[in-house]
Amino acid sequence: MKNIKTFLFGIMAAFVVVSCSKDFLEYEPEGVLSNENVATSENAEALVVAAYAGIANDEMVGPLTHMWVYGSVRSDDAYKGGGGRGDVDIIDRYEQYNLTIADDPSDWMGPRTWTNYYKAISRANFALSVINDIPDAEYANKTLRQAELRFLRAHSHFMLKLLFKKIPYITEGLSQEELLQISNDVDNDALWNTIADDFLFAYNNLPQAQEQVGRADKNAAAAYLAKLRLYQAYEQNDTHQVTNINATRLQEVIDYADDVTGALEADYGNNFLDGFDNGSESIWAAQFSINDGTVVSRVSFVTGLNSPHGTGLYGCCGFHLASHNMVNAFKTDVVTGLPLLDTFNNSNIFNVVDGNGETPLASGITLDPRIDHTVGIPGRPFKYRNTVKTDGDMIYNFSWARDPGVYGYFGNMKEQQAPDCSCYVKEGPFVGTSKNVDFIRYADVLLFKAEALIQLNQVDEGVAIINQIRTRAAASTQRQIDAGASDVYNVGMYPMGMSKADAFKALMFERRLEFGMEGPRFFDLVRWGMAEPVLNAYLAVEKTRKDFLANAQFTAGRDEYYPIPQREIDFTGGLYKQNPGY
Repeated sequence: MKNIKTFLFGIMAAFVVVSCSKDFLEYEPEGVLSNENVATSENAEALVVAAYAGIANDEMVGPLTHMWVYGSVRSDDAYKGGGGRGDVDIIDRYEQYNLTIADDPSDWMGPRTWTNYYKAISRANFALSVINDIPDAEYANKTLRQAELRFLRAHSHFMLKLLFKKIPYITEGLSQEELLQISNDVDNDALWNTIADDFLFAYNNLPQAQEQVGRADKNAAAAYLAKLRLYQAYEQNDTHQVTNINATRLQEVIDYADDVTGALEADYGNNFLDGFDNGSESIWAAQFSINDGTVVSRVSFVTGLNSPHGTGLYGCCGFHLASHNMVNAFKTDVVTGLPLLDTFNNSNIFNVVDGNGETPLASGITLDPRIDHTVGIPGRPFKYRNTVKTDGDMIYNFSWARDPGVYGYFGNMKEQQAPDCSCYVKEGPFVGTSKNVDFIRYADVLLFKAEALIQLNQVDEGVAIINQIRTRAAASTQRQIDAGASDVYNVGMYPMGMSKADAFKALMFERRLEFGMEGPRFFDLVRWGMAEPVLNAYLAVEKTRKDFLANAQFTAGRDEYYPIPQREIDFTGGLYKQNPGY
């Protein structure tokens, strides 16, 4: 969709004005337009583009695209970071699992994300209500655009469900009175099916690929249906505990995954570098651009707080820092090259910073090379930008850590770009880039299928797919990522004949390594019904390393989801029901 972005901003002012409404139910695109005076094919095309913009109209404090707050810091992957616990303290409360008052006015991030998603849904619904009224004979692309819009609507509802579980599903053509009768307190399985209905309409009416990249296609719909059916397969009770794993849904995962065409990037790092947007591995992504002829470029600031601090190269603010647990997960057995599934966190890979500001690797340790694509580590290259260590300006430095006494000195790598990248902008202290944010990579689809196969006792087939991912990881050492010390990399393959339990443990671990600090970790743990034991075990050890986590505790039956914003419950006169524990 790079080639339709310039058009987008011209039509935005004319057709869609963002509301400052207090409640999402009151939000609708404003201005002088109505269904009657925009019901032409030309105007409908513009409204569809505006709906695409809606899914990426996020910000640092109301994220829609990158789940670093909700899925990474909330998990065992990362610490909040920044200038101490009081810096953007609501994220500290998320990290501590200390968000227990649904109407607490200090929680402005979760409710803002709720509103931003429903604004995106409103854009899709407004466009649908216009297009539905255009006669078929006057609009050759009518069904195609309806399918795209229903895909976009389903995407936003899917993300809301991951965050809040109990959500109202809003469709087009509803009056204000009808909106106020839609409850969020619906059967969990039925809500999954409602979301799936929109994706199925897209799947049945979209081409396999579209001429304009970035538009939804059948490939993306198949991938999303595989993802949705995988989540739906893990059936939850009212307190979010997994009570059954549905074999029929798992088979659907496999079937839809088989419909997805794609390929792994030859090098893992390609997924996180400018110049590889919409490549073979990108199945569905938020599109961004720079120098596109608009007044302000369409760059992403969703991770604008997260660049290394105090470098002179970046800006502010040192958020989203890898945990010791995350770093240690990249250890491999020196003989087999396999992850240390049960013992990886018994000791730290890096314990001290030496006189040169570097962190020597502990002896007798080998690593998965994905560590140097994922984590900024003092003394090691940052974003592949040096060839020898004397080029120290892009060697990750201990001084780049903003508050090492609280959060340590490990940074994040994937969401950063080099400061001389043509994709890079700096607005005050905050960094934005035109790099796309992937919602689903082909590696995701492969591991969705592997998970379903293993759960259905087709263990060797699932393990073979995991080994595909590991083979690509082993080959991802061509860039200069360890300044000559690549002999520490050691990635082996899992053997055939594993038990189902061991294979599923390998699958869970592989998802963590492959998507480390990209945001899915917390949602994976909730899907598996393992959030409480995994996160409290993580905290028990991490508290001995980081004092700021001393009082953190995950509470099962509450902390799997965020509270429904109290203002929404009040606005509907109590029709919306709060999640348990809040």
